[in-house]
Amino acid sequence: MNNVILVGRLAADPILEEFETNKKRTVIDLAVPRNYKNQEGIYEADFIRCILWNGIALNASKYCKIGDAIALRGRIQTRSYEDESQNKKYVTEIIAQSINFVAPKYKGETHGEDK
Repeated sequence: MNNVILVGRLAADPILEEFETNKKRTVIDLAVPRNYKNQEGIYEADFIRCILWNGIALNASKYCKIGDAIALRGRIQTRSYEDESQNKKYVTEIIAQSINFVAPKYKGETHGEDK
């Protein structure tokens, strides 16, 4: 079974891409804190690339902003491609199946239009 659940904060605002095939995609980097401190006593984070498609992509780009905490459920996907120099590159990413809004970046912050 390939099932992943991540809780973290958005490292940047989601940007919606629309394709001629009517598909929509958003690529996000989710900063997920580790559950232990490093030698300096700081919690580090892993920045995990996540791909959102269609309705999930549209909602994330509309309602989520940098710093927002979200919970994401999805699956791990690996793929490979050749770069401009014909070197084979490997990518591991999460394909989102659902996201849940956990909290805004700052208490009291709104994501609607300016007042």
